Amino acid sequence: MKLFRSKTERELDAIIFELQQNLENNYKSVAQDYRRRLGERLDALAAEGKTDEKTLARYRVIYEEYSEKMKNYHH
Repeated sequence: MKLFRSKTERELDAIIFELQQNLENNYKSVAQDYRRRLGERLDALAAEGKTDEKTLARYRVIYEEYSEKMKNYHH
């Protein structure tokens, strides 16, 4: 983990933190919302082009891991 992270990385980390907290507390529908929010934010950052590809790729992997873990979660 880098000592000094960008504003974008802190924002994405906050979303991931909330997602993880909701998973641990068994709030699956809320966790799904945060997973969706993470994906949408990654897409928006990619479209803006202000975030480097390495950072986006790292967070995209995290998003895919949560997507795989949560694929059978339904309301």
